[in-house]
Amino acid sequence: MSGGGRNWRLVRADTDAVPSSARRFMARARQRKMRAALPWAVGAGVLAVIGVVAWLVYGTSVLGVRHVDVVGVELLTPVQVEQAVAVPSGEPLARVDLGAVRVRVRDLPPVDRVVVRRSWPSTLVVEVVERTPVAAVPQAGQFSVIDRAGVPYRVVKEAPRGLPLVRVDWPGPSDVNTRSALTVLAALSEELREQVLAVSVRTPAQIRLELRKDRTVVWGDDTQSETKSQVATALLKRAGQEIDVSAPTVVTIR
Repeated sequence: MSGGGRNWRLVRADTDAVPSSARRFMARARQRKMRAALPWAVGAGVLAVIGVVAWLVYGTSVLGVRHVDVVGVELLTPVQVEQAVAVPSGEPLARVDLGAVRVRVRDLPPVDRVVVRRSWPSTLVVEVVERTPVAAVPQAGQFSVIDRAGVPYRVVKEAPRGLPLVRVDWPGPSDVNTRSALTVLAALSEELREQVLAVSVRTPAQIRLELRKDRTVVWGDDTQSETKSQVATALLKRAGQEIDVSAPTVVTIR
């Protein structure tokens, strides 16, 4: 001591000077802090990874559209379908509106159904089912091909081989005469279908079948078409140029 006062000096205590119980307590405290912080650290890391992945997938062209794979076309060309798809090269594949693409491709006249899907990492797959022709309608020296719903989707200069003609004024799915003709065609037996050259519909109640060898079947309306088909098929071997099955229970042959 100097001058009656005290001199103090701070001295670091040796580890051995701290009781073991206190050391254990402090160690447990540190562990508790680490355990409490670990979930937050893991969560932050996961969110960071998700953010980077989302940015790569949705915000960059790393996983952008590089190819459009068109499947199932015959009348159409892959280029025509790709033009209807109208997705810019490099647009993030995850952001492509598949429904909008489907609508644009579906608007192509020959397309009946279409499926659009993503094929990672960079391909848009467009699966097309084209319309199936069932008849051709003569119009102004050309022929409009229609499908089973009566949709005209193709115009050709010559009558397609193997297709019957449908003689109506305004072909289309909303035209009652077109629908009547298709109802009759769907009901024909295989044997009768092979003989049919054309279905003529002046009105829904005036349907006639034009057969080979200048024969005719008077059908009437499109009701009872399956019965009429059976009766007409059974009478094909009979002599006569005109078979009237408009009342299938009272048949006449001329």
